[in-house]
Amino acid sequence: MRAPGERTPGVSGLLRGLIALATWLVGTCAVAAAGLDAAAPSGSGAPAAAPYAEVTAGRAMEFPRDYGSHPPFRTEWWYVTGWLKTRDGESLGFQITFFRTKPSLDDANPSTFTPRQLLIAHCAISDPKRGRLWQDQRIRRAGLRLAEAREGDTDVWIDRWSLKRQAGVYHAALAAENFSFALTLTETQPVLINGEAGVSRKGPAAQSASYYYSLPHMAVVGAITRDGRPDAVSGEAWFDHEWSSEYLDPQAAGWDWIGVNLDDGGALMAFRIRDGQGKARWAGGTLRRADGAVQVLRPDEVEFTALRDWRSPRTGIAYPVQWHLRAGPREFDLEPLMDDQENDTRLSSGAIYWEGAVRAAQAGKPLGRGYLELTGYGERLKLR
Repeated sequence: MRAPGERTPGVSGLLRGLIALATWLVGTCAVAAAGLDAAAPSGSGAPAAAPYAEVTAGRAMEFPRDYGSHPPFRTEWWYVTGWLKTRDGESLGFQITFFRTKPSLDDANPSTFTPRQLLIAHCAISDPKRGRLWQDQRIRRAGLRLAEAREGDTDVWIDRWSLKRQAGVYHAALAAENFSFALTLTETQPVLINGEAGVSRKGPAAQSASYYYSLPHMAVVGAITRDGRPDAVSGEAWFDHEWSSEYLDPQAAGWDWIGVNLDDGGALMAFRIRDGQGKARWAGGTLRRADGAVQVLRPDEVEFTALRDWRSPRTGIAYPVQWHLRAGPREFDLEPLMDDQENDTRLSSGAIYWEGAVRAAQAGKPLGRGYLELTGYGERLKLR
């Protein structure tokens, strides 16, 4: 029933709605199809899927090649998180993520419609003044001029959402349902290679690992809109790029991850992988000091201690949003910009997780700002 004075949608509005619905269904069907071969019983006659590439030690990172896509691997993401300030002095958090996943399908299938690669994107603005998280998501199969993740350098896009690198500068343009980004991100520090020469272990077995590098302290300028109102913004971001074929082992349920741009020019990345009982199964990280020296953190050098939970009024999931973190020789207290930074991405990745802007301090003294990610708290995280 429409409220008095509410207009009936015109033909163009209905057409746009139908196109959006059809596009969403195509993406959803592609995701469902991607799981069919993996679920097919042996001897069912289903074609065998091509094997995924493996993460192995001794492979040196090579740039700009490794800025781009790595299609033989099962899972990959380009992750930008950071803090923005508007002309009026508002502090905002922001997240832009593109995921690529290679379904378990027969590569020999000649059909143009075969979803050889699926692309997913999430974006969000943490807005404490308005007490809300602006968020949106997309999912498409690669190709058909709808979406692509190119090799050789960062160039990934879904419809009007894109992240592209040119001469050390990243351009992010995303037009979401009721907000948008047009941001330029510039490298200010060398690439931070995580793990052992870029191989970041995620579990006791060597195959549970990713190739992983970061770009801390990226300078950000540009504009955002919220409900049609534009704002010039500037700030600082953290960029992550990971690719893997076995990120989580069968005993892992999710992870806690933090990336912090430290006020002294240093940078910290730390994570722990949790098992089904919530205990640490693995941990690691990278600490870059202000003088540029880098320390790779062993599992016993990283400890996350939860201090306070927040329960989502929508999903009922309780997230530990306030933490004490020990990372090598440093200790940090992590406090969220706002509690409600829960991302519901069930229409694309199928996951519900907490991803939010946090402040880092010690004994009340500010040390930096970053982003905290909490996955697998509602149910075990599954990476296709």
